[in-house]
Amino acid sequence: MNTLLVVVLVVLALLAVIAVIAYRRRSRPGPPPAPGAPVDPLDSHEGVTDIRTVRAGDMVDYRGTLYFVRGSLRLTEGGYSWAEHFLDDARGARCWISVEEDPNVEVVLWTEREAPAEPGGEHLEVDGVTYRLDERGTARYRSEGTTSLAEQGSVEYVDYTGDGERALSFERFDGGKWEAGVGEAVVLSALRVYPAGSTRS
Repeated sequence: MNTLLVVVLVVLALLAVIAVIAYRRRSRPGPPPAPGAPVDPLDSHEGVTDIRTVRAGDMVDYRGTLYFVRGSLRLTEGGYSWAEHFLDDARGARCWISVEEDPNVEVVLWTEREAPAEPGGEHLEVDGVTYRLDERGTARYRSEGTTSLAEQGSVEYVDYTGDGERALSFERFDGGKWEAGVGEAVVLSALRVYPAGSTRS
């Protein structure tokens, strides 16, 4: 009887050892998966063409140059509203785009330029181009993202137009100094917006 009990205990012990070994083999993590090939995050993302939806954090592709949207200004004057978006490219070059509906969507790509200290007169010449006074006014702005401006305030502006869909604009934020930029109309079919973490279309 004692011999039978010893045999049963030995068999049970062996079964327990086998079960532990089998469990460990099953629960042992396998080798980590091999890293996949690098992929283009924008390859399957067609982007959107409605520039009116752009905001800080988005990317804008215009004629093969990819820009990162750093911040935006939402401007209003009376019942009219428009937006300006501040952009950086991969080289650190800065520019901005203005977007307004008048009544069609008009988009202008702006770059900062040395210009007269302040706007004045019906005509101005910058970089060999003569510009004619188009409009002036004062608007309220609301700032989003990185703009180096207060969350809200006022901006005086004076806009000029030139030949070949060129533009010249002066802006003075919150009573500061005048800043000038020259602009060129954007071809909307050459522009794509890649929203940041969004399903906008």
